Amino acid sequence: MVPLSVLALIPGCGKQTVQSPLPFTALLRKNIQHVVIIVQENRTFDNLFSGFPGADSTTTGISYGQIVPLNAVPLESGVDVDHSHRGWWTDWDNGKNDGFAHASSYPIPYYPYAYVPQNETAQYWTLAQNYVLADRMFQSNTGPSFAAHQYIIAGQSADADENPGTLPWGCDSPSGSGVSLVGPNGTDLPGPYPCFDYQTIGDLMDQAKVSWKYYAPSDAEGVGYVWSAFDAIKHIRYGPDWAGDVISPETQVLTDIENGNLAQVSWVVPAFANSDHAGPGVGKTGPDWVASIVNEIGASKYWQNTVIFITWDDWGGWYDHVPPPQIDEMGLGFRVPLIVVSPYARRGYISHQQHEFGSLLNLTEELFNLPSLGTRDAISDDFSDCFDFSQPVLPHVPVQTNLTHEYFKHQVPTGPPDTD
Repeated sequence: MVPLSVLALIPGCGKQTVQSPLPFTALLRKNIQHVVIIVQENRTFDNLFSGFPGADSTTTGISYGQIVPLNAVPLESGVDVDHSHRGWWTDWDNGKNDGFAHASSYPIPYYPYAYVPQNETAQYWTLAQNYVLADRMFQSNTGPSFAAHQYIIAGQSADADENPGTLPWGCDSPSGSGVSLVGPNGTDLPGPYPCFDYQTIGDLMDQAKVSWKYYAPSDAEGVGYVWSAFDAIKHIRYGPDWAGDVISPETQVLTDIENGNLAQVSWVVPAFANSDHAGPGVGKTGPDWVASIVNEIGASKYWQNTVIFITWDDWGGWYDHVPPPQIDEMGLGFRVPLIVVSPYARRGYISHQQHEFGSLLNLTEELFNLPSLGTRDAISDDFSDCFDFSQPVLPHVPVQTNLTHEYFKHQVPTGPPDTD
């Protein structure tokens, strides 16, 4: 795999090589004032958008050379699928993408070769049809949620490649806890206590006086921890940002939008029930949860100057047919869906450009004139193909939901979305 220092010199890989950065950046700053990043759980592009018109998807998969049809598996499936770093390596199989059925404990053969019926994700399909759907959005890392969320806020994970062994994750982890580090050829190496001190996009925004909030669920057992990526950043966990910018419950985002208190940059992660994560006790309310946030913004004063990114933090073990480019020892991982919602999002557009979580950082840095973190942001694109600033600003047409924002405001907490 190619080191980041080398990639920065390859045409098309560095921030400095983005096509016509000044005109796009100027238009971005003129029209966008708020960024909202909604992060759901554990789905691939083929799993949620199989058969989407014009997108690169499939209805069949390859399992060690054998063609198999994708199964229809409900969103509320009670069976979780292996999505460890070691499981990813087996799924990937040196770029063949044919090892997804490697575990023997699934209820039916080829269980991870699955798609969610469209009638269960109609809200996502509606948003994708009306705005932008990206079919080349790759998870930045080759493992589960802990590292994925670090890449979303920092473009790195200090080589942590698995989830910590015990909850809570991060600087609140029990004494003696550890997190594995990426090893050669799909292996894990013993790693440190999961509390780091590298720079994040939150630090850059603090220095530039750009407001931000990270909305996250607390545990449902009353222990008191908050399931936030920033819990793993020591100077934030034990600094003023923790009390001022890390917000729980996550449903507070709906009230903040309604009351005119939306920060310039917001991350929103779901509670367990609304997360789209497969496993016992997860519902099928994730699409309603996401659509309710979008609808709330669409009906607010923020609509005309906001971009909403909806993505999923990792592949969850589900099949995807596109081999991910390998750029360093941590990734890229498999494709995850990305929907871009904004009055300036190109309508009905499918983005075939390569994106990753570092693209979220890159765009945020350009928008608010922040320096680069020098991690994955420095080699990622900025979603410039997803915008058309010349099109007229139209009102958001509310997405039809089964549950309204009022339901989510009063929902009983269900704890963090990922504990495995």
